[in-house]
Amino acid sequence: MSIIHEYITKNLASSNLHDIFEKVAHNQRLSKEDGLRLYESSELLSIGYMANLARINRLKQDNEAANYVYWINNHHLNLTNICEGKCKFCAYRKQESDNDAFLLSLDQAIEYIETKIDKNIKEIHIVSALNPKCDLDYYINLLKNCRKILPNTHIQAFTAVEIEYIARISGLTIEQTLKELKDAGLGSLPGGGAEIFSPSIRERVCPEKISGEKWLEIMELAHSLGIKSNATMLSGIGESYEDKIEHMIALRETQDKTGGFMTFIPLFCHYENTELDNYDDVTGIDIIKDYAISRLMLDNIPHIKAFWIQIGIKLAQITLSFGVDDLDGTVIEEKITHSAGARTGQALSKNELIHLIKKTGKTPVERDTVYNIIKVY
Repeated sequence: MSIIHEYITKNLASSNLHDIFEKVAHNQRLSKEDGLRLYESSELLSIGYMANLARINRLKQDNEAANYVYWINNHHLNLTNICEGKCKFCAYRKQESDNDAFLLSLDQAIEYIETKIDKNIKEIHIVSALNPKCDLDYYINLLKNCRKILPNTHIQAFTAVEIEYIARISGLTIEQTLKELKDAGLGSLPGGGAEIFSPSIRERVCPEKISGEKWLEIMELAHSLGIKSNATMLSGIGESYEDKIEHMIALRETQDKTGGFMTFIPLFCHYENTELDNYDDVTGIDIIKDYAISRLMLDNIPHIKAFWIQIGIKLAQITLSFGVDDLDGTVIEEKITHSAGARTGQALSKNELIHLIKKTGKTPVERDTVYNIIKVY
């Protein structure tokens, strides 16, 4: 390890990334220009070294062990795939007339929670679609019953896009909607729907979706109400390096104001059964860079998560040396990514996750949604 450290630091001393390395070493914020240079650089190991340094420096500031990798015992629940949205990168959405369209009635959803979900899980993750039959009353009743059935389980549910839609079809403000959902049992928001904030990209691939500005506004409002959230970025939809860096900076600026983002999750487009061609498909290098550069740019968001469902567990293990400190969790029954052709598994056991983390030389740490430590393995 010392040989690698010596090699990379020597290389950085003479590279055009030296000034960025100095900023990272002294916990100084990186600029947009710094981020663009990192994306344009071919010095992947140096970028990874800096990302890992940033992760370690941050963890020391938080008095946490620098070797920790977090995971959670969680279960995904998708209530419907019938969606009024028309995002071109989505293979999950269906029309009501499609043979494989589904909508769980309230009774069906409650029965599923009662019979299919382990009562010991720490988080139930609920995201679905923009279905006019799923109004605020439907979700409030669902949350109340979920809280009754799983009293010790955190409910993370509804993207900012879903929140806006629920408010709109229910004739309420977004603030009223968030307050009612929170009172019913909502614990936090997932980070989906952010995609890329660039208006030109959104106009091309998801023109009917709320704007990036609206997404940030909803998250800022949720944070002000004590509802924390995650944040995401979707790569592989024709975005530029500048689009990515501007997306990260917008998140960073919001986090400066609210402190409500818990983790950032880079996501990657899967093209099967979508309206997009795969000419914008990301490479393994692109994936690694998104993780590393996000750790370097997002100095105020505590955690960077690799969603192993999307990239596979082997590549996810590698990201742990490039700034990532979270592998999500057991993720039982994920459907959305798999609708677009993901070939990864749909669940991992606790023992499998622990083993995979330990094989990287890291320490597995079971957590809850808001990163309280449950057990260090």
